[in-house]
Amino acid sequence: MRPVGTLAELQTEALACTRCALASGRTQVVFGVGDPAASLMFVGEGPGREEDLAGEPFVGRSGKLLDKLLHQEIGLDRSQCYIANVVKCRPPGNRDPLPDEIASCRPYLEAQIEMIAPRVVVTLGNFATRLLLDTSEGIRRLRGRAYPFHGGQLVPTYHPAAGLRGGAEVVAEMRADFVRAKLLLAGDRP
Repeated sequence: MRPVGTLAELQTEALACTRCALASGRTQVVFGVGDPAASLMFVGEGPGREEDLAGEPFVGRSGKLLDKLLHQEIGLDRSQCYIANVVKCRPPGNRDPLPDEIASCRPYLEAQIEMIAPRVVVTLGNFATRLLLDTSEGIRRLRGRAYPFHGGQLVPTYHPAAGLRGGAEVVAEMRADFVRAKLLLAGDRP
């Protein structure tokens, strides 16, 4: 990946990416969406079928839950934050991304984080959390607190799909994590 100056230039480069096998099965690259100067950034795993078709992260059922929690617990909508994924192309059959696919997309995500420079990053699920915290620990052990990250804070929480599957208890824990992110954005200690 060559150095780029703006988020738009990085997106243009990502749209033409063929660095891993995911490129051959995608409908389109799902780069990211939202405010490029946002204080809050969400990072998920990778696009699903609906995201692959729309070219935007979190547009299906998981996206509706993300939008609901974002509005209810933080008081923002998706245009006021930035949403990206670890991998930018849909893994076949919505399988987990492979290590080489994650490694191929990692420079794009790292550049997005550097360019946006959010004060708070909320990771959605195991893949994003493990990658950004450089750990093998699972989300159940990591969530419930904030971690120093690139001069700001990182708040791990469950992927919205886990909230849809896991019911009220998982959603309640996600709500608490979103409140933690809101407090950090306000400069308070959660």
